[in-house]
Amino acid sequence: SMYTGQQLHELEKASLICSLLRQSPPGEFGQVVRDLSTLVQDDKLVRQEAAHVGACHNKKNFTPIQINRRTVLLTHYNDLGGNRFFDPQDKFSFEFDHLRGVTSKPQLHGVLLDEGELWREALHKGLKAYVSSHFPEGNCCVFKKSLRKRQMLVACIEAHQYQPSNHWNSLWKSDWTFALTPFTTQVTGFFLLQIHYFRDANLHVTVSKSVSETLNVIDQNQFATDFVKFVKAEDTKFHIAILENTQALSEDIWGKNLRRKLPVTRTFMNWNKLLKDQHLKTNVSDTEVPP
Repeated sequence: SMYTGQQLHELEKASLICSLLRQSPPGEFGQVVRDLSTLVQDDKLVRQEAAHVGACHNKKNFTPIQINRRTVLLTHYNDLGGNRFFDPQDKFSFEFDHLRGVTSKPQLHGVLLDEGELWREALHKGLKAYVSSHFPEGNCCVFKKSLRKRQMLVACIEAHQYQPSNHWNSLWKSDWTFALTPFTTQVTGFFLLQIHYFRDANLHVTVSKSVSETLNVIDQNQFATDFVKFVKAEDTKFHIAILENTQALSEDIWGKNLRRKLPVTRTFMNWNKLLKDQHLKTNVSDTEVPP
């Protein structure tokens, strides 16, 4: 009773816009914003909702941005609030406009150069070398956080292929968390792979996995080496499992579930050409070929 019919209509519209924006696949947020502006015919409302949802979208997907000729990931771990983010390598912060995709107002961000920071830098160096050599479009960041008076390190990896002209986009991301404790530490990793294919179909694939391992903590270089070996081994297992499952799924669908066996040529059938050829053979000139 507190709202008029018009206000309720606006609230429902805003809620629907937010819901659709949250479902934006990685790499497609801007396109969804443009499509919604066209559909809703209310650019101001769409941009208002997109400004908030865009921040969540970028942090959730570890969106990489270029600043000072260096790549920084936007994550929950380096979010300072007020759309400001922190670059742990160059030790400065900046504002990011999630709608326009531009950075502004850079300023120095003081960091205590303690032992934890030395561990973070050693880890970043090792992880950067691994990601650069194993991911065609890969980026990584390592962050130092405090949790209940314990120093935590979080390593984030992001790799994507956005090819809308070929009708598909994909994102691979993982984060690895552990505490800086003497002798041993428990490393927990989480993978997420998202694929959107939209040529002659609308196919969304999401695969996730958690892993955990105890690693020895002796010195920075030894731990960085062991950590990268662990990440590489788990990346490889995850990759192989996805390939095997995809192959098994394909064989199950094409080999077992079709009512009759069909030759699999992995090519698209040009139905329009077949219809036109059939049309010419029947010599019917006044019949329109169906699309």
